[in-house]
Amino acid sequence: AKSRICKARLACSLFATIPVSGFYLPGLAPVSFCEEDGKTSDCQNKIQLFVNRLDSVESVLPYEYDVFDFCKDEEEKRPSENLGQVLFGERIETSPYKFKFGKDVSCQKVCSKSYATSNQEDKAKLDFLKRGMELNYQHHWIVDNMPVTWCYQVEDGQQYCNPGFPIGCLVTHEGRPKDACIINAKFNKKSTYYLFNHVDITITYHSGDNENWRGARLVAARLEPQSIKHGDENSLSCEGSPMEIPVDFSTDLKVTYSYSIKFESTNAIRWASRWDYILVSMPHSNIQWFSIMNSLVIVLFLSGMVAMIMLRTLHKDIARYNQVDQEDAQEESGWKQVHGDVFRPPPNGMLLAVFLGQGAQIFIMTFITLFLACLGFLSPANRGALMTCAVVLWVLLGTPAGYVSARIYKSFGGEKWKTNVFLTALLCPGIVFADFFLMNLILWVEGSSAAIPFGTLLAILALWFGISVPLTFVGAFFGFKKPVMEHPVRTNQIPRQIPEQSFFTRPVPGIVMGGILPFGCIFIQLFFILNSIWSHQMYYMFGFLFLVFIILLITCSEATILLCYFHLCAEDYHWWWRSFLTSGFTAVYLLIYAVHYFFSKLQIQGAASTILYFGYTMIMVLIFFLFTGTIGFFACFWFVNKIYSVVKVD
Repeated sequence: AKSRICKARLACSLFATIPVSGFYLPGLAPVSFCEEDGKTSDCQNKIQLFVNRLDSVESVLPYEYDVFDFCKDEEEKRPSENLGQVLFGERIETSPYKFKFGKDVSCQKVCSKSYATSNQEDKAKLDFLKRGMELNYQHHWIVDNMPVTWCYQVEDGQQYCNPGFPIGCLVTHEGRPKDACIINAKFNKKSTYYLFNHVDITITYHSGDNENWRGARLVAARLEPQSIKHGDENSLSCEGSPMEIPVDFSTDLKVTYSYSIKFESTNAIRWASRWDYILVSMPHSNIQWFSIMNSLVIVLFLSGMVAMIMLRTLHKDIARYNQVDQEDAQEESGWKQVHGDVFRPPPNGMLLAVFLGQGAQIFIMTFITLFLACLGFLSPANRGALMTCAVVLWVLLGTPAGYVSARIYKSFGGEKWKTNVFLTALLCPGIVFADFFLMNLILWVEGSSAAIPFGTLLAILALWFGISVPLTFVGAFFGFKKPVMEHPVRTNQIPRQIPEQSFFTRPVPGIVMGGILPFGCIFIQLFFILNSIWSHQMYYMFGFLFLVFIILLITCSEATILLCYFHLCAEDYHWWWRSFLTSGFTAVYLLIYAVHYFFSKLQIQGAASTILYFGYTMIMVLIFFLFTGTIGFFACFWFVNKIYSVVKVD
């Protein structure tokens, strides 16, 4: 059962020597449960079920549990949430579902809700509930920091365990059952909603026998949602017809919520691997290996091309150039003829330096985040840790951004160092924050739980202006203090005329072609990432993602070096911006794929959800543009310095 998980961990083990057996969630301690009453320091009896936000694949707008008219906890408590959870819109709170360990309960009432046709407030509550069922909004329940899953059979006899379950479902006026209504033949009445007002919960635990801990530990929590129309709310039987809610609210309605729970013991599942039954049910892990092999083939092809250029063509060119009689050699190849212009500062050099500074900041942040995730520190159980880690790292990495931007700008002969530092600290983060703020306004207007509280926005601004901006100034200070980078060849005073270029060596075709191969390495992995964001599927294959990150790094570098060499041979020395845009154009393909994904894979409805999807997508595209563009630029910068440093110049 663990074979697919082991494959994902194997990918990570290529970069880490930590043994994966029993390796689980650093920093999260297990909780032991006992059947006797009371609570001690090492064993407790009560099990609290927590509820999280509700979300849907048909809407980008998540909502808090309390927004819907469900049963609420009279002593509601909210555990502290980290920055990542707040940014992702997670809102965890206690629920009225409270259990005692080891005590089975059958058909227990939770609460009842009444809706009167004469009451407008009741009508509004019921309409919102019906809208949630129509859009297939899903509950997300948590027990012992583990999702309560709904497991069911899918195609080919595979079992899929969904970390959420629907509020209910709808049979349309045409008699077509939507979403979860297909699971029960009784859900067949036209123009009717069926509310899942009862759940059968099964909690599986490891008894702790022959182990070095006291008590039992929970290893799985499953449920089966049911729709039951309860008769006498004081004497429930949990049998009978489904809980129907007609589309037209014409008669008074009463809904009783209930649950049943049973406990099962198994020592076959260890606490350290209790998430495996969820993760192994996730589809497409074999496609991950196909993705890796596909990417490796592209890398091997590019590596072969670069090796051929470096070892054969360049070696012969350099040997001929360094001969005593250079006249004939110089006529045979063109890249040395532009040695007096190849390091001529580009137009808009300050903007390029700013982009490179921000790109370096994003690159280091991504590398450290993925490495920590690969080691298991940022797993799905450590909620919000991935986003928290990324934001904190970005804030603390202002120094490399300022340093890189200052060094590059100074090498261009720039003197407006104050403008350079301010743009590095404020331009790209400002664009992202403005986009994020507009999306947050839409979420706030729609009453979504994903709307960031005003206090959190102030905290983000404080991190940006209080920590990131000063660190950027510190980095820029050291960057400008350094002497100007020395280039291997001198730059002529008069620019050389560039000969007429063929179609493939012109700027636009070269830039467009340059992004194809890097995108080919990531598009399969991109599908899983978009699924985790917009289809609310769990993403855990950080070992694969780290491999793809390394492959993308190599592919962007090699593709840019190849095209840079071809352009220099065509005596076009404008490589500064082109090297950045060549690999940065991968972000345009990402945008095109995101548009394709929206229309072909998602069922999002409503203008607000559509605007939110593309608003957040533009943030991802900008970050990816800076990230890939920086990789391509520095690869080309190294290549150009290398080839011109080994030739003799008159």
